[in-house]
Amino acid sequence: MTEYTVEFVGTDETITVSDKETILSACLDEGIAQEYSCRVGMCLACSAEIIEGDVAQPAARGFTEEEKENYALTCMARPQSDLKIERGVYPPSIENDMTSGAADAAPADDD
Repeated sequence: MTEYTVEFVGTDETITVSDKETILSACLDEGIAQEYSCRVGMCLACSAEIIEGDVAQPAARGFTEEEKENYALTCMARPQSDLKIERGVYPPSIENDMTSGAADAAPADDD
């Protein structure tokens, strides 16, 4: 078992995470407020941008292959090196879906 340092950009929070545990699990153990919902990689609430480092997340869904290199689902991601991540940042494909969904839901102006 290897342990890595995970630093959260924009905060002074840093934790140690084993390559056998998820980033989310370590956050919860350490009392770090990490957003999540389903814990199985479906809701994407725990998304984070990888600033530096690598993760293994073979079961992560919802990301393109390219996005898997730059974004992590903290409920699925296990560190493979020391990391710097920014929580609450979503990949462009998800951001676009969220924005277009909001625009589609806007009521029409009948005037």
